[in-house]
Amino acid sequence: MVPKLDDLIGISTYCTNTLGTGGKIRTSQDQFFVSEVLREKTLSKISQSGNYAVFRLKKSGIDTNHALSDILNKHGLRLKALGLKDANATTEQFVCDMNSSHAHENITTNRYTLERIGYVQKPLTKKDMVGNHFKINIQDADFTKISGFDQHEKILNFYGYQRFGSRRAVSHLIGKALLQRNFDLAVEVLLSYTSEYDFAENNKIREALKDKTNYQKIFDDVPPQMDIERIVLKEMIAHGDALKALRAIPISLRRFFVEAYQSFIFNRTVSMAYEMGENMFAPQADDVCYDKDDNLGRYQNDPGQKLAMPLVGYSYSKRNRFDYQISKILGEEQMNPKDFFVKEMQEISGEGGFRHVVMICRDFAVNSPYVSFTLSRGSYATMLLREIIKPSDPVAAGF
Repeated sequence: MVPKLDDLIGISTYCTNTLGTGGKIRTSQDQFFVSEVLREKTLSKISQSGNYAVFRLKKSGIDTNHALSDILNKHGLRLKALGLKDANATTEQFVCDMNSSHAHENITTNRYTLERIGYVQKPLTKKDMVGNHFKINIQDADFTKISGFDQHEKILNFYGYQRFGSRRAVSHLIGKALLQRNFDLAVEVLLSYTSEYDFAENNKIREALKDKTNYQKIFDDVPPQMDIERIVLKEMIAHGDALKALRAIPISLRRFFVEAYQSFIFNRTVSMAYEMGENMFAPQADDVCYDKDDNLGRYQNDPGQKLAMPLVGYSYSKRNRFDYQISKILGEEQMNPKDFFVKEMQEISGEGGFRHVVMICRDFAVNSPYVSFTLSRGSYATMLLREIIKPSDPVAAGF
């Protein structure tokens, strides 16, 4: 039996048979450390001359999107990240200037530092990142069980809690409403969806926002950390047009909502296929796979290939062995692939793609009270830790 929160984000199973160790993570931000790992070939291209500056962004207590937004607003520096890192960790990542004409200076604040490390001829992309290295303190855990954990190469590659909002798993619900062109519902969910895991003061505000006549009355009571809600509220108060209000949200976040819904469908598909007995850990004839260089292709009986599963979008093809599960889930959701093209807001449309089915984990090590490991790009450390700890309440356990 998985926790209720897991079920809310589409995860209905464990893939390991070990007893949970218990324990907590993220008891403080410096107890959860993550750093990006670039390809050796990419590192060799960073020099002291070039068209685009490359920076190392170190941060704590602020997520990547808000850090980059703060840098843009205060310094006019438009940076692109290779991956997103949340606020509840100490993180190091690489970001690239998208304007070759800027003067580049290092920046230091109480929540982040930005240090220029060199230049490249072409902007870096996600493909330049191999993955992320983690070092995580697990407090109050039975480390005798962790020391014996040997199933780190058999973890399904679920999207983690933070993809959806741990305390308020709502991002995918907003994304679905956007794809259904139900913009009034998208605004309603964003502003007033409450969660048993959220703070009481937040739920109190959201309860009040269920009544549109309260928008103006309580606008000043909405805290600064609800910055997206404040943006939408301001627009709704001004003109009451849900589509216009949603367009005021930064495009990266609107796309993130749609991607969260794609992630939800992926999680449900992986769960259902695993529970139905599909072999998720070895590709078969005609499967789509990634090779050692992350190139997609059909399975060629190459042991270096890793199984991939579709991320549903408007270009989804039924030619894959998971179509039964995907089609069944879409039917239950009353959705179809064509819905992922949004004529009224084309910039958020989701073409789809593929994702590794199994987490690629390297360098797994235990040094009480820490565990450390390296995961491939896009995989979530919390999903590996979930299999080790098996928390009854993920939020209370720091997830």
